[in-house]
Amino acid sequence: MNTSIKDKFPVLARSVRFTKHKMFIRLSDGREIGIPLEWFPALSSAKPEQLKKWKLIGNGIGIHWDELDEDILVEPLLKPHYYLVGSH
Repeated sequence: MNTSIKDKFPVLARSVRFTKHKMFIRLSDGREIGIPLEWFPALSSAKPEQLKKWKLIGNGIGIHWDELDEDILVEPLLKPHYYLVGSH
């Protein structure tokens, strides 16, 4: 049985934008999530022109920045506790 990316990852990234302290990802289901840049040191220390050079990977399962050598998967972003383990 073949499964598509959409079957394995029902919510995919469609676009990315930034403010000074956050990354906003528009999702395939219409939601937009805001993520603190401080969760990703390579992004928080990047120049605005570097942040704009993102591309979707795996049809939207993640986002990649060549220049920053950074990859972020969408699914863990929907579970913020993934990034906060050990912070309590």
